[in-house]
Amino acid sequence: MEYSKEFKAALSAFSGAEKDKLIFRLLRKDKLLSKKLYFELIDPETTDDKRNAMEEHIKEQVLLASKYVGNAQYFLSAVRKISAEITEHTKVTTDKFGEISLNLFLVNKVLENNSDLSRQRFDNVYKLYIYIINKIFKSLTLVKKLDEDYWIEIDEYLRDTLDKILENHYLQKLCINNGLDFNWFECDRIPDNIDQIMKDIKSQGFLR
Repeated sequence: MEYSKEFKAALSAFSGAEKDKLIFRLLRKDKLLSKKLYFELIDPETTDDKRNAMEEHIKEQVLLASKYVGNAQYFLSAVRKISAEITEHTKVTTDKFGEISLNLFLVNKVLENNSDLSRQRFDNVYKLYIYIINKIFKSLTLVKKLDEDYWIEIDEYLRDTLDKILENHYLQKLCINNGLDFNWFECDRIPDNIDQIMKDIKSQGFLR
């Protein structure tokens, strides 16, 4: 939404008390904005602190959810909920490195249940696997927008992800069928047009 000069001037004309009242009213309606401002203004924790805490949270939540890995629908909903928390972390902290590392960490923790997942019917875990492949693709597209100084650390997450995929026969085949090239699991080998490649693959009816 574009704000006219007149509208901006009218807001500027508010008294300090009126502005405070308006700000607090807006913050009550926008919890995410409230958390973001708190983080930027007075939170003693750094972005690194929050990312580390988020990794511990992901580890704990996936461990809890893994007790119900036999219920594929419930397990996927739990993974989606964790993913939403990562998204909130990213919006609050603008943690571009964490947006990639935490999502790959989530994928890796989910795939630590490979032995249980492999015992299920493929139809039951198909949606979970497609969700994982989409999340990997999204992470690869974000890597190309990330400062190369972070690539060495991201490569560690990607190696872990690839190792776990190769331990899961059905997931491995599904990755291949949906155009996920295993050569891309190194940052400097990700194509510059990876985002367009992903769009083209989706347009052909894959990744769903």
